[in-house]
Amino acid sequence: MDRKGHRSVEDKKRYCDYKNRKQKLPNHYRTAIDALERYLMYFGAISDGNMMLRMLDDLLDLFEQSATDGTPVREVVGDDPVKFAEIFLQNYSEGQWVQKECNRLIQAINQATGDNGEAEGRAD
Repeated sequence: MDRKGHRSVEDKKRYCDYKNRKQKLPNHYRTAIDALERYLMYFGAISDGNMMLRMLDDLLDLFEQSATDGTPVREVVGDDPVKFAEIFLQNYSEGQWVQKECNRLIQAINQATGDNGEAEGRAD
């Protein structure tokens, strides 16, 4: 099996492990993490599977620890769950498709302006 195929199998295993761990959370923690997961998937637009799995694992670690410690969900996410999700997501921005497009734009402008060793105004 090639490296990509191996990666896909490992990713599927990691995701199944994540789902199994999540099912063990108390109901109100599971409800909260399901809502956050849905929001992060839509809003985050993470195109890197490994980064997405890391994000989900980190979120689950936080909720598992909170459940173990008896920390209420509201104390975990604060008064503004959207703000919590957006701050949490900032840790995984390199996996977002929009970040890839930002980098592509920067590289194109650098190339067009000669910041990458090419002369500005040069016709290709």
